[in-house]
Amino acid sequence: MAASNYDLVVVGGGPGGYVAAIRASQLGFKTAVVEREHMGGICLNWGCIPTKALLRISEINHLLHDLDKYGFSAKEVSFDVSKIVKYSRDTAKQLTSGVQHLMKKNKVDVIDGHGKLAGKGTIAVEKDGKHVQDVAAQHVILATGARARTLPNVEPDGEVVGEVVWTYKEAMVPKAMPKSLLVIGSGAIGMEFASFYSDMGVDVTVVEVMDRILPVEDTEISDFARKSFQNKGITIHTGAKVTGVETGKSGARATVETGDGTTQTLDVENVVLAVGIVGNSENIGLENTNVQVDQNHIVVDEWQRTGEPGVYAIGDVVGPPWLAHKASHEGVACVEKIAGLNDAHPVDTENIPACTYCRPQVASVGLTEADATARGHSVKVGRFPYQANGKAQALGEAEGMVKTVFDDTTGALLGAHMIGAEVTELIQGYGIARTLETTETELMHTVFPHPTLSEMMHESVLDAFGRPIHV
Repeated sequence: MAASNYDLVVVGGGPGGYVAAIRASQLGFKTAVVEREHMGGICLNWGCIPTKALLRISEINHLLHDLDKYGFSAKEVSFDVSKIVKYSRDTAKQLTSGVQHLMKKNKVDVIDGHGKLAGKGTIAVEKDGKHVQDVAAQHVILATGARARTLPNVEPDGEVVGEVVWTYKEAMVPKAMPKSLLVIGSGAIGMEFASFYSDMGVDVTVVEVMDRILPVEDTEISDFARKSFQNKGITIHTGAKVTGVETGKSGARATVETGDGTTQTLDVENVVLAVGIVGNSENIGLENTNVQVDQNHIVVDEWQRTGEPGVYAIGDVVGPPWLAHKASHEGVACVEKIAGLNDAHPVDTENIPACTYCRPQVASVGLTEADATARGHSVKVGRFPYQANGKAQALGEAEGMVKTVFDDTTGALLGAHMIGAEVTELIQGYGIARTLETTETELMHTVFPHPTLSEMMHESVLDAFGRPIHV
């Protein structure tokens, strides 16, 4: 069977892969994407988008039970789990269909199957375990993504014993709302599920092996988040680990070893595993190549090049931060470098905003205060509380803060860290500032509209240099 010939082939149709393919086509490459399951990848189908739909629903449920605050009342508020799941799945389906349209619009061929390297410039495509075709390309971009990490003593049980131990997939399509839930891991995924289920009335416990929740965030933000979640009724154990889970038809009994060395048991209906992800670097034909793999992640240089000429890798399969927007920008940078564009720029991971869509939301970009100090910076730190902002008060969302970290000598914005309503929308202002290498002077001279939440961003900058107005 003769191989179909392309200039560039992407293996994987997630937010890194399909964006890379679109940009390649724009630049004149004959392009194809090999995708084994669904265009849009985990992000559109089982991650970013459907989880945000669920979190919107839980926010509505929270508001419906807090109506008296705004002068309203409602009786017999209830929800239908099947309709909640349908709304989330329909949202994902709509966007996946949109990606299919983008492929046609940009003249990108979509090849249905599992792609793997099969010699220089060749990708073998399999479907249902059978070889269906070969695809030839001068350039191959691996965008195979990642999967949920499991623990050796806590395995997801799927259909076994009534689906007690969940990964993110099962947690997004519950057949019924559990009365109690254990979330193992307190990163973005763990805290989003903890927030969703808590706001839906579930008794939630979180166990985190590190000494604080949201451990990659600034310590001050992590501490603020912990107090907020505990005030919502979520039980949190940090410096602790789950050493075993016994499942039965009525739920699970988890053994938790706490930070002080004591052990306790916890009975819950369901368990969510949110302990990170593992790159999908297996079974893609790397064995007879010079592609290096380190802890399941493909090793690349700043332009996403692997050790094998003509083979590149982007997104979750190359390592943290495991974010859809990072994967997309890596794809664009990779393709533009291949095309020889003079203005191609590698991705600076320190300028990538991180967002967690729990309630309250958490967002950040750049260095934490501790990281900045560890790198030898003399820092100036500014803070501004939500409770001092007029728009936050009017919204009834006065919980939160904005924190900025500057270099004392140069005035460079080293990092920004936020917690509160809509910070996932606000953070991009600081993202632009970082990209433009803005100093405190430009930020101070920027006019922020009133009344908006964004005014807190201005005030935090002013506070870092001893000039706050409204606090």
